[in-house]
Amino acid sequence: MSRDEQLKQRWDTLVTILSERFADGEMLDLDAIIYLIGVQELGKIKTKFKKDEKINLMHIAICRLLEPYGYYEFSFFDEDGWPHYTVKEQLPPLKAGEQSVLMKEAIVNYFLEKGLIE
Repeated sequence: MSRDEQLKQRWDTLVTILSERFADGEMLDLDAIIYLIGVQELGKIKTKFKKDEKINLMHIAICRLLEPYGYYEFSFFDEDGWPHYTVKEQLPPLKAGEQSVLMKEAIVNYFLEKGLIE
């Protein structure tokens, strides 16, 4: 199986699992999954977030997802428990499709690491 086929298969499996668990089977999109990762990384699962906090959660997730690629590095937790990252390397200019593939790959790797998928 090619790398692209394996990524697609793992992505589809992951979307199905997360959609059943968090959206009553309604398919989650990429942004929703990034948001869920942000909530997990913050660790405040049962909290209701304001709009600006939701944007911050997505930023946390993106930093965490791209950390293994060398783009971000965890820096510290602030007094409210929010993680902060520093930029190690600027992301190269990516077309929309390339950006989507990078994020899907990073998300799949994140959940492989967490043991949710194989």
